[in-house]
Amino acid sequence: MAYYSYTPNRGGFLSNLPPVTKNLFIINVLMFIFTMVNEDFMISVFAMFYPASRFFHFWQPLTHMFMHGGWMHIFFNMYALIMFGTVVERALGSKKFLVFYFVTGLGAVALHTGVQFLQAQYFLSDINQNLVAYRDMLRTPTLGASGAIFGLLVGFAMLYPESILTLIFPPVSLKAKWFVLIYCAIELLLGVRGVTDGVAHFAHLGGALFGWLLILWWKKTGRYYERDNWF
Repeated sequence: MAYYSYTPNRGGFLSNLPPVTKNLFIINVLMFIFTMVNEDFMISVFAMFYPASRFFHFWQPLTHMFMHGGWMHIFFNMYALIMFGTVVERALGSKKFLVFYFVTGLGAVALHTGVQFLQAQYFLSDINQNLVAYRDMLRTPTLGASGAIFGLLVGFAMLYPESILTLIFPPVSLKAKWFVLIYCAIELLLGVRGVTDGVAHFAHLGGALFGWLLILWWKKTGRYYERDNWF
């Protein structure tokens, strides 16, 4: 019989995090500091713009994941990264976790951009009527780790569906599988209704969808338990 025990590293907060989660946290914080120093430059270069925009650069689908628009934005995303990323990385292994994180983040921006494309086609069908809305879309950046974070939520729920999660407000406790399903349903409802609250709802759903598909594929192909493989 073997026993497993975890003894926290006494080197500090960061030393207790698994390597990929730790480095993702550090990169996000550094990018946020740089954004506070020169916000206009950082957002125009590294946030995600619709591909038809003059502000778009080919690296933005990747770099937008490390950009945040304010203290509350980065706080909640990094809190979720540490809370769920730590668990998911230790379950999948660091290599698979790195793949999982970027697949969900890129999946998030893919779905978000796809929805923007449909919006653009609607605007262009009557450009005289929708010129202002179309221009606003081209000038509006998308930024944040939220898409990948939603992927982590789905990953956690698929790994530990019976785990109990408790909301801070309202103070309700739910099993992880129900928490994620309800959360995604709310995001879908808000996205379909076109709620303009500055939140990229379809990016969240894209991260969740690609996280679900990737873990399903790993399980189906038998790669789910191969911790030392990249993909």
